[in-house]
Amino acid sequence: MCFEVRQRDLMARLGVVETKKGRFETPALLPVVNPAIQLVSPAELKELFGFDVLITNAYIIMRHFGREAVEKGIHELLGFDGVVATDSGAYQLLVYGHVEVRPDEVVAYQEAIGSDIATILDVPTGWASTRGEALRTVIETAERGERLWSMREREDVLWVGPIQGGRFADLVAYSARLMGSMPFDIHALGSPTPVMEAYRFDVLVDMVMAARLNTPPDRPLHLFGAGHPMTFSLAVALGCDMFDSAAYAIYARDGRYMMEDGTYRLEELNYFPCSCPVCARREPSDLLEMPKEERERLLALHNLYVCSREVRAIRQAIREGSLWEHLSIRSRSHPSLARALKKLACYSDIIEKCSPTSRKKGIFIFSPLDMHRPEVVRFKQRLLKRFKPPSTEILLLMPYTTGRPFSRSREHDELLGSLAELGMGLAKKIHVCLFGLPFGIVPLELDQLHPLSQHEFSGPEEGFSRWAIDLAVEYVREKAYGSVVLVSDGSPLAEGMKEALGKTCSSIGSSFSSLNLDEPWSGEGLRLVVAFLSDLLRGER
Repeated sequence: MCFEVRQRDLMARLGVVETKKGRFETPALLPVVNPAIQLVSPAELKELFGFDVLITNAYIIMRHFGREAVEKGIHELLGFDGVVATDSGAYQLLVYGHVEVRPDEVVAYQEAIGSDIATILDVPTGWASTRGEALRTVIETAERGERLWSMREREDVLWVGPIQGGRFADLVAYSARLMGSMPFDIHALGSPTPVMEAYRFDVLVDMVMAARLNTPPDRPLHLFGAGHPMTFSLAVALGCDMFDSAAYAIYARDGRYMMEDGTYRLEELNYFPCSCPVCARREPSDLLEMPKEERERLLALHNLYVCSREVRAIRQAIREGSLWEHLSIRSRSHPSLARALKKLACYSDIIEKCSPTSRKKGIFIFSPLDMHRPEVVRFKQRLLKRFKPPSTEILLLMPYTTGRPFSRSREHDELLGSLAELGMGLAKKIHVCLFGLPFGIVPLELDQLHPLSQHEFSGPEEGFSRWAIDLAVEYVREKAYGSVVLVSDGSPLAEGMKEALGKTCSSIGSSFSSLNLDEPWSGEGLRLVVAFLSDLLRGER
């Protein structure tokens, strides 16, 4: 075991990976280092930003440094005393169509230079690959994975088993099962770069979920080429424990200035929207007037500060259980990320099972998409499958009140006092639930459970009403009360509930009644409710 999980949120894991060189915390960003071209040295990555792990390309090192890297070792060659992961050169195979090295040579070379984490020479799936071509890459990668165990000589290297299949999610799942059946320490989703460059983050959701759900859960999952920091929270929420990026340097060479929610051209900026050491004492014009090499270096440093800051913010969000909120904010950075969040909602039942059942803070609900967050999904599931009403004769549906929790309100005490006038025997035949937005229907007994009274709601939208009505219909079908009484305050939601529940009760053989009151929680309103129930219980309605 090289991976210890300490905390979870959504599919994310806050944990520690153990290597022969030392430990590093996940989620982890591995900056990509090209030893031949360094805007920021590996030593600076650790000293300035606290990166304990980086990734470099074994194929490029073999071509440029050959025997020197073997004699010095990868850590001395790079001047880095943290964990060094090496990629195999498969990306060059995708870009150039071939690499001048055999799979067994790549394995032996990574062992010889002392990589802490090493990768087999897999066969990447191109974005334009046909299904047949994608299947070929899956099978050939798996065959190379099988051959690793007879070729390797060192036991202290963590080996990465890449997963291929590209945009074909079922092939990604097949590849994940093949690679997961072998004793790899880490898995990595290969070939996502073209998907991300095309901003098809919704496709990425399917790819990552197919990989995560079909590999052993005790192994970290790496995402090759994560790129921009605005995508980090999406990758982590999907279950990626590690991801690498060379974007900090690539963007710097192109004069692009990263922020967590987007990218600026340096010449477009009048002010720096950042207070990192690069930006705090400079203006954009200062960098534009610098020599090219100095400007690129400072941009790379700034980009790394932003990337590092985002990783730390994500770790803190996992720690306090607020990754959904963090991801929702980032999803507004680009329409493609918003589409990805919608796709993520399709996996809400799976994500709920992986999320903690306790949470220290309340939740924010801004849009109907937030009804797919784990806390809400869990409430719906348990309401329908686990909750047993104390009475199945009459369901009384009263509209939400503004105060929370309702069970500590004046209205609650007055309602119970009014129902007591029916007498103990009759009152026990009535089960009270509240209806309203955003949660649809809340039994009085569950009123104080998280998140029913521990949330902030932005306000009604059509999507919320549909969700609430659908849940009320499911609840009434599942619990099969003899009679349902809806007290309507005339709101659009109440009228929608009235129509939907009337049809539902008719289809399941329950009686349905509605009582229209302008002020249902006033003294007169409660008196009318009790009188209506009294007549119903005595068979006069």
